[in-house]
Amino acid sequence: MIYPTRLAVIGAVAGAPLALALAVALPGRWQLALLWPIALLLLVLADALLGAARATAELALPRSAAIGAPLDVPVIVGIAGQRPPRRVEVALSPDPLVATEDDGRIGVALLGGEGIGALTLTPVRRGTAAFRDLWLRWTGPLGLVWHQRRLAGERRLAILPDIQAIQDRGAQLFQRHALQGLVAQADRGDGTDFHALVEFRAGMDRRAIDWKQSARFHKLHAKEFHSERNSQIVFAIDAGRQMSEPVAGMPRVDRAVIGALLCGWVALKLGDRIALSAFDARPRISSGFIGGAAAFPELQHLAATIDYSNEETNYTFALTTLAARLTRRSMIVLFTEFTDLTSADFLVRAVARLMKKHLILIVVLRDEELETIVDRAPETPADVTRAVTAAALLRDRLLVLTRLRHLGAHVIESEHDRVGDRLVHGYIDLKRRNLL
Repeated sequence: MIYPTRLAVIGAVAGAPLALALAVALPGRWQLALLWPIALLLLVLADALLGAARATAELALPRSAAIGAPLDVPVIVGIAGQRPPRRVEVALSPDPLVATEDDGRIGVALLGGEGIGALTLTPVRRGTAAFRDLWLRWTGPLGLVWHQRRLAGERRLAILPDIQAIQDRGAQLFQRHALQGLVAQADRGDGTDFHALVEFRAGMDRRAIDWKQSARFHKLHAKEFHSERNSQIVFAIDAGRQMSEPVAGMPRVDRAVIGALLCGWVALKLGDRIALSAFDARPRISSGFIGGAAAFPELQHLAATIDYSNEETNYTFALTTLAARLTRRSMIVLFTEFTDLTSADFLVRAVARLMKKHLILIVVLRDEELETIVDRAPETPADVTRAVTAAALLRDRLLVLTRLRHLGAHVIESEHDRVGDRLVHGYIDLKRRNLL
């Protein structure tokens, strides 16, 4: 695209009065008044031809970025032509998940037609940012024409929660349980997986004695067990309308993702295998199982693809589809939220079907807003009405959670800022009790 610069417009406007004055002064030679616009037009055409060039640009985006952490992204620009410009302006198409300085515009100095600049991007919400267009423009040698190029492409940036904070907190929890003897040990003498055949010692369980091997060695020998590893854990995250509502300034689904990543980091360190699932009205994300601490970045990038939704959650469709994919007993960690008994009834029925084969752990956030309304002393009749309504909603919520517990599901109702810690504690407890 080519269009005139401000200098060309000012030149055209400044010449108009002179041309008009010349036409009035010399009506018989009015053709002379056309010399100025014709000359300016020729200069503009010459500038357009001299400044024509082939433009390339590369935006060196990293694989991921943390929410709230400013990111300097290099932009490598190349202008190939007879007279390459000394400076080029770069603009990046906006994305609602990322804030940019100066509306995503920077100037890049060129030397021999090549240069490098830096765009400052600040992720503001989790998800996958897409920058579809990168714009370049430069002026010709005379400064009368802008040359503009649009470089289309799929430039994506995965925006994740603060991974460093998750890993630091996970390391603290891992170390805490190790000091308590729940992680660092091989859980010898506890569990269901055979570990070794050892000589029987005082204090060992006599039921673990292997009588055949004892007869062979003419000494009592016992089987030593340890906690089962390589368990399958599925983090199923409800991304429906209710989970997109904010709690203390952050959507519930984001808090669920942070909790899942924190527990997933610990689980991978303990040798279990992790899968991620997200759904609203239908399943949206369904990953395979990954194992090993080195696989944690893959879990991060899967979590970045979980989008916000305004659709109602379909528990029956989502959980039935999930159960059909699982070929062996697994632990399903379900992050969800419900406000009415109708949707909660579908949740209870879906969980009841899963309970026949799998271990279910349901994580919900405490509704601190309703609890505050109930605990606050009423001052007006409207406060009394609100308190009664809030108490009824909390009573329905307690009824649903009680029904889930009676089915055999494990339920964690956590504060919004402690969901990760509570989930890790619950997971370690279930693992120590050999329920996985």
